[in-house]
Amino acid sequence: MRYYDTENRRLVYIEQRATPEFWDRQWEDEKLKKSILAGIKERFVFPTTKHYLKLGAKILEGGCGKGHFVYSLYARGYDAYGVDFAEKTVKRVNTLIPELKIRLGDVRQLEFPDATFHGYWSLGVIEHFPEGYDPIAKEMLRVLKPGGYLFLTFPYMSPLRRLKTYFGAYPLFDKNHFDQEHFYQFALNAPDVIKKFKSLGFSLVKKKPYDGFKGFKDESGFLKPLFQALYDNKSFLGRASTYALALLLAPVTGHVMLLILKKK
Repeated sequence: MRYYDTENRRLVYIEQRATPEFWDRQWEDEKLKKSILAGIKERFVFPTTKHYLKLGAKILEGGCGKGHFVYSLYARGYDAYGVDFAEKTVKRVNTLIPELKIRLGDVRQLEFPDATFHGYWSLGVIEHFPEGYDPIAKEMLRVLKPGGYLFLTFPYMSPLRRLKTYFGAYPLFDKNHFDQEHFYQFALNAPDVIKKFKSLGFSLVKKKPYDGFKGFKDESGFLKPLFQALYDNKSFLGRASTYALALLLAPVTGHVMLLILKKK
């Protein structure tokens, strides 16, 4: 269930609380090692990082999950680290691939000295905390070196979602009856996120919406099962179609926003 929070201009998703135990269940994979090693084929995190940071740079992924992006960066020449609070998953990764620098930790209180990293990746993390992301943002700033880059993604209020709020498509959020036990995530207002990070001492380098087809099918109402079937289709034609639609629709229906920010 999604509600529109008029005060903060964001959607509130009430489903299941995104606890460490919840994420451990998501990453219960008998072929976990194979899944991590497949990160070498990803074409998002590494190419983006390489555009801004030289090989050998020290990079942290906060909320790294099973660590496939950490592996992608490590295997291609970066000094990559990962932190996650899903204890069972972290233990399994440490056992399966001990050379990966992944540890148990809390992105709201990192156990690294000030100005440790040249880069910090946060992929769909800040939206999962009902109390907000202020502590996470401050830790990002603290552990980055001056001139370091923050690569940040989160679900956002796309033009389609904003249009739906205009027509009253979502029930209104009542903060006095906030069901935090079943809170899953927010879809955040991108200008507000940018404003917040600028106030902390970051400058905006780039912003780009992604995953237009997911954003479209998630907002398609009674037609969602039809588009979900296409989204889940793993054939060559299915994957090619969803990839093309994701790019084409991203400016209007993007599910996530990528912000690239630089610490002053």
